[in-house]
Amino acid sequence: MKKLEVVDSERCVGCQLCMFACNRRFGGGGLAKSAIRVRSTGGVERGFVVIVCRACQDPPCLKVCPVDALSYREGGGVLLDASKCIGCGNCVDACPMGAVFWDSERNKPDICVHCGYCVDYCPHEVLELREVQE
Repeated sequence: MKKLEVVDSERCVGCQLCMFACNRRFGGGGLAKSAIRVRSTGGVERGFVVIVCRACQDPPCLKVCPVDALSYREGGGVLLDASKCIGCGNCVDACPMGAVFWDSERNKPDICVHCGYCVDYCPHEVLELREVQE
C-alpha cells in the first residue's frame, strides 16, 4: 500500500499543477474539487505550504462521522462513501491538518485517496508516492 507524501515543501513554487491534476482526475477543469491545496505563506519570498491528507493511522475525521460514510484506508487515511454522507462537515472540523476540503456543489468532503496522480504533474518533486512502512 502506498501513500502520498510531501517530501520537500521548500521546493514548492506555488504553481498549483498538483491541484489541477487532482481536480482533473474527476473529469473536470479548474481547482474546485482538488483534494490537495497549495497555500502561500507570504509569496515567493516566504514560500508555500502543501496541504494534503497525511494518512493518519488513527484518523480523527473517521471518528466524528455520524453515519460511517468514512472507512479506514489500508495504509492510513480514509475513503469516502458519498452515498452515505449527509454533509454534516464534522470531518472538515476534525482534521488537524486542515486537509479535508469541502465541495459546496456536492455538499460533501474532498479527501485525498493517495492515488498519486498529482505526483507526475509536480515539476519540482515536492510530492512522492511512497510505500507504507509496516
